[in-house]
Amino acid sequence: MRYGIKSVTMDDIARELGMSKKTLYQYVDNKSDLIEQIFRQHTEEEKTAIERIRRSSADAVDEILKIARYVVEQLRDLSPTTVYDLQKYYRNTWKQMEALHQRHVYTIIKENLERGIRQGAYRPNLNPDIIAKLYVGKTSLVADEEMFPAREYDIRVLFWEYINYHIHGIASDEGRRLLEKYKAAEKQQVK
Repeated sequence: MRYGIKSVTMDDIARELGMSKKTLYQYVDNKSDLIEQIFRQHTEEEKTAIERIRRSSADAVDEILKIARYVVEQLRDLSPTTVYDLQKYYRNTWKQMEALHQRHVYTIIKENLERGIRQGAYRPNLNPDIIAKLYVGKTSLVADEEMFPAREYDIRVLFWEYINYHIHGIASDEGRRLLEKYKAAEKQQVK
């Protein structure tokens, strides 16, 4: 995740694991298989973490902010080189991961919207299906290296701007009050 995929060899991996390359190949067919297994495991871990966040959130606004915070932490560990390597050298894995991620994000956001509407935190006239699809599409835009080159945009700042944009677009007066409450509490924790 830190150094990119292409620059790390199977020899490097075997050495780091303290095993021979022959032993490593008893568990994986090749580097592509290893990459696919890693990202499948990462996706499952992400689903578990987000489900834990959803269960522990006080309301829909708290939930979306905690999920955003989690995503930003994940993005900190992901180098632009890794994304580039996946897109260029492991295209099938990238496409599978992107499709799975989009379906998962769509479901999470749609359910968050429905929860927020029920709780009065989001505007009652929203269409959760359409807004969730817009969210997924815009998330892909945030990750677009051509639109937002990593050398010019800090991904954390970019993501927080996106989340603020999203919440302000869907929040009711009560939702904006909750947002300000959570932002104030976060500032207190930083001090």
